[in-house]
Amino acid sequence: MRETKEDIAEKAEKVKCIISDVDGVMTDGSIIYDNSGMEYKKFNVKDGQIIQHLKASNILIGVITGRDSLVVRNRCEELKMDFHFHGIKNKGELLNTLLEKYQLEWDEVAYIGDDLNDLPILTRVGLSTTPADGHEKVKERVNLVLNKKGGEGALRALADLVLESQNLYDPIINKLIK
Repeated sequence: MRETKEDIAEKAEKVKCIISDVDGVMTDGSIIYDNSGMEYKKFNVKDGQIIQHLKASNILIGVITGRDSLVVRNRCEELKMDFHFHGIKNKGELLNTLLEKYQLEWDEVAYIGDDLNDLPILTRVGLSTTPADGHEKVKERVNLVLNKKGGEGALRALADLVLESQNLYDPIINKLIK
């Protein structure tokens, strides 16, 4: 049963940390290799744009991804993510460590993932989301299916929801237009 808009907003109000998968969330899931073996990915600048505003609003932002890719590492560094972990096979186990390190409760974490390997986290966090094109079995188990596809602003949609629910957008905008 899908949760109401009010239920989702209530969960989003508690969020102190947003964690994202990468392939299928921050990208469309494609991996391109050239003849030299160089890997290419396309990221949505709108996802990246909101990171600085989350951080300025004291919301942690990080990545936990199953693949280990230099392209993704570089993107996370460029965005100055609070943390990013690559090549992680057991995402749920790592999140336990992060909760302890950052003194967070499960209900203070929002996670966005698109595939089965994200379920150990998605089924435990306070606000679980998937892009519009997430796997059907994931869609059945999350609090919210976002209206954006992976690589097309899905992370931004989650960040916007959290910032709006916590009434943090007006201070961001006021600071920008001063």
